Amino acid sequence: MKNIAILASGNGSNAQQIAEHFKGHAEIKTALIISNKKDAYVLERARKQNIPSCTFSNEHFRNSEIVLRKFKEYNIDFIVLAGFMIKISSAVISDFPKRIINIHPALLPKYGGKGMYGDFVHQAVIAAKEKESGITIHYVNEQYDEGAIIFQAKCIVGENETPESLAEKVHELEHLHYPKIIDQVVTAL
Repeated sequence: MKNIAILASGNGSNAQQIAEHFKGHAEIKTALIISNKKDAYVLERARKQNIPSCTFSNEHFRNSEIVLRKFKEYNIDFIVLAGFMIKISSAVISDFPKRIINIHPALLPKYGGKGMYGDFVHQAVIAAKEKESGITIHYVNEQYDEGAIIFQAKCIVGENETPESLAEKVHELEHLHYPKIIDQVVTAL
């Protein structure tokens, strides 16, 4: 059995989709959900699904020793970022080479990097009059949104698109594809 940890900072709808996908899976288990915010709704989602969860401060994530101990405690094999707003430390990246993935709400390499998340991305896509947007699932390296791309899916950006309507389209793609791609990548380990 391969154990995954999901890291999320907010609502956790992607985390929930991922956990539901792996419920009863023969080879992969959602073993732990971690947040950097004590009031993040993702922790309630974890509780409802009986998945162990915990919170670490931003400082703990930067220094990472305590976080790495928690990963060892739960025998974590793979890390999934699902709306996690803290940069992953080089210590964690070196302990989990090619075993940390992230989802970004745009077609990288465009609209990535520090500060490009959520509505900021959707606003930039619309302001640039892009005809399409989508999602990018990629490995995490030491640079924001620059790891090797694993998968992309596209959606149309309509003439009257708003950041909110584009976010809905992108969320649909995230929920449809992210659990399946995680499954493929982790199964191939």
